[in-house]
Amino acid sequence: MDEHLPGPLALVGGAEWTPGCTFDETLWQASGRPGVVVLPTAAAYEHPQRAVETAAKWFAGFGATVAPLMIMSRRDAMDESMAGALRQARFIYLSGGSPMHLRSVLKDSLAWTALVDAWRAGAVIAGSSAGAMVFGDSMVDPRGGALTLGLGLIDHTAVLPHYDTWSEEKAHRTVQLATGHLRIVAIDERTAAIRAPDGTWRSEGAGEVTVYVDGKASGLDALAKR
Repeated sequence: MDEHLPGPLALVGGAEWTPGCTFDETLWQASGRPGVVVLPTAAAYEHPQRAVETAAKWFAGFGATVAPLMIMSRRDAMDESMAGALRQARFIYLSGGSPMHLRSVLKDSLAWTALVDAWRAGAVIAGSSAGAMVFGDSMVDPRGGALTLGLGLIDHTAVLPHYDTWSEEKAHRTVQLATGHLRIVAIDERTAAIRAPDGTWRSEGAGEVTVYVDGKASGLDALAKR
């Protein structure tokens, strides 16, 4: 990979590390096939070790190893050794769980800076559900479907995961909040919207990805536009 380009970025709609997530092996291959650093931060209050075990079993299926990085709190996220491990990683995967907790732990932290540095240096970054939600500069609040602030890795974008499980009423309410050219990326479970280093986007997996701009459905090409 060109050292001047960021690595691939995958936004996963949830149900990570389960059959149908065909993109995981592709992402692993793109990383150069070292180990996968898994952050179960969003699952801090939901048995994070189970997330690690699920990831390890899944990636072992095609020869990959998992290195868990147990960043559970702000103190962990400000730990220089934790940040150093992220900066050296070639494939970083954020699990699902609570997007609000994940955001509060990573915001303005050494760990977040290291993750962004690794991505800009060519590392593969993936996030599922909560892990994908925090990447936008806007974020869907799961408590009611309104919009709040994300961590800003992707401009003018909010991620709406588990889209195939949302009620029509809830999805409609959130989509109608996509004003001012904010793009809402609605992603089904076991499905990924993947940004290539050159800025182009594609989808892969068991379901579909729909991008909404100003309340209207659009294609993935809308994500490449500023």
